[in-house]
Amino acid sequence: MMISMPAWLSRLNWKTLYTGILEGLKVFAFYLAVLSLFRGFFIAWMAPYMGPGTGAHDIFLALWRGFRLSMQTAGALTLVSFVPGLLLHFWKPRWGRRLVLALNGVLLSALSILFVASFPFYRQFHANFNQMLFTGANDDIYALFITMVQQYYLPVRLAGALLLACVLWRGLRALLSCAWLENCTDGMRLPAFVRWLGRLAFLYLTYIVVLLGIFGGSLGWQTSVNWENAGVTKDDFLNEAILDNVQAIYRAYNLNERMLACNGLDFTTEDIRNLAAKLSGKPADTDDLDVYLTKEAQGPQIERPTQVIVILSESFANWPLLDKYKDIPISHGMRSLIAEDDTDYCPTFLPNGASTVSAVTGVVTGFADANLYLTTMPESFDAPYPTASAPQMEKLGYETNFWYAGPSTWERIGAFTQAQGFEHFYSRGDFGDVPGSVWGCEDEVLYEKVLDGLDPATPSFNVLLNASNHSPYDLDLAAKGFDKEAVREALPEDHQQDEELLKELGHYWYADRELAKFVQAVKAKCPDSLIVIVGDHGDRYNIDKTPTMYERYGIPFIITGKGIHKGTLLPDAAGSQIDIMPTIYELIAPKGFSYMAVGSSLTRTNRQGVNYGFFITRHAIGKADTVPLVPESVDGTEPVLDQQAMEDYINGVRSVSWWRPKYGAILDETKLEGRR
Repeated sequence: MMISMPAWLSRLNWKTLYTGILEGLKVFAFYLAVLSLFRGFFIAWMAPYMGPGTGAHDIFLALWRGFRLSMQTAGALTLVSFVPGLLLHFWKPRWGRRLVLALNGVLLSALSILFVASFPFYRQFHANFNQMLFTGANDDIYALFITMVQQYYLPVRLAGALLLACVLWRGLRALLSCAWLENCTDGMRLPAFVRWLGRLAFLYLTYIVVLLGIFGGSLGWQTSVNWENAGVTKDDFLNEAILDNVQAIYRAYNLNERMLACNGLDFTTEDIRNLAAKLSGKPADTDDLDVYLTKEAQGPQIERPTQVIVILSESFANWPLLDKYKDIPISHGMRSLIAEDDTDYCPTFLPNGASTVSAVTGVVTGFADANLYLTTMPESFDAPYPTASAPQMEKLGYETNFWYAGPSTWERIGAFTQAQGFEHFYSRGDFGDVPGSVWGCEDEVLYEKVLDGLDPATPSFNVLLNASNHSPYDLDLAAKGFDKEAVREALPEDHQQDEELLKELGHYWYADRELAKFVQAVKAKCPDSLIVIVGDHGDRYNIDKTPTMYERYGIPFIITGKGIHKGTLLPDAAGSQIDIMPTIYELIAPKGFSYMAVGSSLTRTNRQGVNYGFFITRHAIGKADTVPLVPESVDGTEPVLDQQAMEDYINGVRSVSWWRPKYGAILDETKLEGRR
């Protein structure tokens, strides 16, 4: 009795196997070529973002390192797009080919869309795709969509990306249809041992390609290239370009998972106790973190103000206030304010994080950005943290209000601020039908509403978050009085035709002007007010394509009002947004007033700032995660840094800001079980 062999198994012979593997290698080579061409074009098109002194050797190194890394990406794409079709091929050959083409069509469309999107993303964030993708997922999706349509011409870019995908797909189909390699040995009469040697060599070559795909251009993990070790050039732009878009998203995903798992920080409870003690200057003799966070005010430095106002101004960077840019007429309002006798200014100040939500959490909770997403954590909604600003200002006799130009649903900001103790929250929905963008009402509208809400007889603490200096940058600047041609004339010649930059600078000009008008109006209505002005973050646009670290990330700290004078702040003061509230407490609170804070006052002790990635002093700035710390000069002087003291400060701020909101006041090692 004969047992018939299944049809698909009868087709499993050397020629079929050879053809299938060869087609897989073609797909791999095609993706590798596409990713490499994308990288080369990206580097060429975005060349102005390369730093000075970057040479051909650096570019070649980036291309070569990226080529090796993209072997891993190409291998993964081949696995996803070809293997299902190959398996189906042995059962239904025609269906297998169709499945391969369909899957590759989807992947090529995704690659093309990512490639086209990477250009505006880098211009905005000076980085390949990063964690901002996941931050955006918690943002206002409708507002993001409108921004992409209005500022980044989404329909045009999408059409271009799909056209590119179509061209690539047709190229891949032509490559797969070319059977020259498959048929090159047909008709040749070769000895059996030669045929077997050829087959073994082909299988060995396939094995090598598989290893290169697994280990990122290497034959083993010891020398493998991955997103964590890929950046080997001296240029930040090239290091980002080494990552293809898939690897960049994989990096963002990994970092976001680390953040969500809270394992990006690896401190023991003993570490935290010792660091908190150093941070506070107290002995490390208790496991109660709140003991280390508790401070006593040294006594008021000004008469008690009736109104205390903190303004978080969208994308309000410090670089336009530097002397080198004084001839560009976009910062007259703040320059004039800083020159006033009742105003002091700290030019060495850092945002709490890379996005607006970090600024909000820094001022509202008093915690540094430490791998926690506080606006989504259940613990943030149980009760105000003891370091929260609103309850402590309420203890000082102030009504507490949070004013936001946008919708209350953004980042759950309405629920979050009220859960953290603010008595009143006002947002665009409370202002009626007012002009603005998808992100919020115009600054002048917000300031008008706040001014109307100030009662000179009622002490109040107000935090304001505006939105006009934000993409899609759609203000009618001409109608607002912006002299674009005067700004154009003041720009370096190679930037004078950059209309997008002029639009961005125009929005800074508007934010600056409205801030100055609001400060004047508050002082006229409530003469004894105390006003603090900071940017929510910098790092959105610069005139220089390769700005210094200081120009790129720094924000201003401006304090003005009755009793403030030049010298109110320490002459060598520096800080970050967690130091805003301690500065206010030390200015206005009675002697002995007990408050809790991670940060400290710029009027008393604070001479350094730290945030999610950087540290700053009056003369130096640097990345906070290098070993050793490498300071860059802020003002042209030789940067001097006490390495150990700064490391202890960085780790102290981070560890306390990580443990306290997540695990509570008591340092208990058992709470970490299962985390590591």
